[in-house]
Amino acid sequence: MIAVKENSPQLTPEEYFAWEEKQLEKHEYIGGQVYAMSGGSKNHSLIAVRLITTFANHLEGNGCETGNSDLRVNIAGTNDYTYPDVSVTCDERDQDTTQYITYPCLIVEVLSKSTEAYDRGGKFRMYRNNPVLLDYLLVSSTSIEIDLYQKQDTGDWIILNYQAGDVIELKSINLSFPVEQVYRGLTLNPES
Repeated sequence: MIAVKENSPQLTPEEYFAWEEKQLEKHEYIGGQVYAMSGGSKNHSLIAVRLITTFANHLEGNGCETGNSDLRVNIAGTNDYTYPDVSVTCDERDQDTTQYITYPCLIVEVLSKSTEAYDRGGKFRMYRNNPVLLDYLLVSSTSIEIDLYQKQDTGDWIILNYQAGDVIELKSINLSFPVEQVYRGLTLNPES
C-alpha cells in the first residue's frame, strides 16, 4: 500500500488513535504526522491473503497471531505506527494489546512500484528496531520474485532472493513453502 502525507497538524499518539477511529481510510503515524494508506492492486490483495492463510494454518494452536493490513505495528521504542500487509507475533507482550502489536517476529510487505523504495529503505530501518523481528519478506506483485531479509544470530541481516523453483524458509515461524504457492493462478504483468 502507498502512504501519502496528510496536511494535518502534528498529533500525539493518543490524538492519532482517537482521530483515526473517525476516518474512512487507514493512516500510518510517523514522527507525529499521519500518512494516508491507499489501496493496492488485485494481485497485491490476493498475495497477502495467500500468505496470511499459509501462516495462520501453519501456526494454528501455538499461541501466535497472524495479522492482515488492518493490524498496526508499533515501531519498538517509538510512538510510530505502520500497517504492514502481513505480520505475525508470537510474543506474549502482544497478547494484551487491542489496537496494535509491537513485537512481530515476521513482517511482510507486498511491493508495488510506488512503495518498493520505502519498503526496502526507510520502513525496513524502522522495523529493524524490533528486537524479536527475524524475517522481513518483500513480495513482488508483478513477477515471481521474493526477497527475504533475515536476521542472523550475530544481529546482522542477510538478503535471500527467491524465484520460481525455490523454497522459502522462514526461521521466525519454522515454515518452508515453494515460491509458486504465493503466485498460483495470478496473471503477472512485469513493470517496465
